[in-house]
Amino acid sequence: MTATIALVDDDRNILASVQIALEAEGFKVRTYSDGAAGLAGLMREPPDLAVLDIKMPRMDGMEVLRRLRQESALPVIFLTSRDDEVDEMLGLKLGADDYIRKPFSQRLLIERIRAVLRRAEARGDDDGSNPREPVMVRGDLILDPVRHMCTWKSHEVVLTVTEFLILKALAQRPGHVKNRDQLMDAAYDDQVYVDDRTIDSHIKRLRKKFKLVDADFGAIETLYGVGYRYGEA
Repeated sequence: MTATIALVDDDRNILASVQIALEAEGFKVRTYSDGAAGLAGLMREPPDLAVLDIKMPRMDGMEVLRRLRQESALPVIFLTSRDDEVDEMLGLKLGADDYIRKPFSQRLLIERIRAVLRRAEARGDDDGSNPREPVMVRGDLILDPVRHMCTWKSHEVVLTVTEFLILKALAQRPGHVKNRDQLMDAAYDDQVYVDDRTIDSHIKRLRKKFKLVDADFGAIETLYGVGYRYGEA
């Protein structure tokens, strides 16, 4: 079935361009130009996924998500022009599924939407009748791909979909080096081009998130000029 995507953003140029791109990919799209109207529409006619801007008039994206989570587990991706990790952490803790900064590639957004929809579908189908991807345990690290949960020394580490996929790729074979191309293949569709330095940024953010729960975290190792590896468990 065709998925319905709700776009909530006060920038009408973004609404129009993203709507055209999504409809060209076969999605049904509904648009809202402020947070209050968006929340009302999401509650009245729940889509399959919502893309929310954070900074909006009448009601910002954080408040939309907070109220939405009181009633719904609808998958949500945040769009933001802010370069503020506090906002990202708060958004993810409130229950956002992923986070993309403006300016962004429409192709990348579409692939992130597909990834979040696949993850939501896997959670919905997890009734015990189908084989599920097993929980991965690597020493103090526990990754549950179906529930999209990551813990380190029993503390939850809230990750975006992209960060989760990169960490999973590294942790699958501790001690083995993954170069940037291999990590991009793990985290992005093969039709999506991203600069290899994007992986460096994701690794940096992963380390910061783990250091918030363990200042001595050092399991993600850099081999300069080669790539990254997850330290032996």
